[in-house]
Amino acid sequence: MKKIVSFILTVLVLTAFGNLKCYAQKHHPDDIAGNWLNEERTAKIQIYKEGNTYSGKIVWLKEPIDPATGKPKNDKLNPDDKLKNIPLLGLGILKNFVFDGDDEWNGGTIYDSKNGKTYRCYIKFESPLILKIRGYIGISLLGRTTHWFKTN
Repeated sequence: MKKIVSFILTVLVLTAFGNLKCYAQKHHPDDIAGNWLNEERTAKIQIYKEGNTYSGKIVWLKEPIDPATGKPKNDKLNPDDKLKNIPLLGLGILKNFVFDGDDEWNGGTIYDSKNGKTYRCYIKFESPLILKIRGYIGISLLGRTTHWFKTN
């Protein structure tokens, strides 16, 4: 009898732990809206809703002035010569993200002003105050992950 009770308790415990994800709160589409510090803490990105998609722009820079020119830093690595003089402050770097109904925002792109390239991207929460940002080429295995931190 002890073996049967022990077995039933073990099955119940394992079932409960196996189904924890079912009890976890799903995210809401607007959960990513707000201000986020990049991993290096050198920029603050504001993520906001535009229609049915989410975008993001740089709203703060730790060092907004280019020491060589004394002027605001520009997007000097942009491959489009016409855009190289656009200031980094206010630059849109996230575009067209759609919430998947569960835990991921995908279908969008991220622009990396450090190399002037745009990548496919998905975003998901690593914890309530940390976003996992995965930029990639082609498939998500070929990419790089960074983390952003919730801020005011």
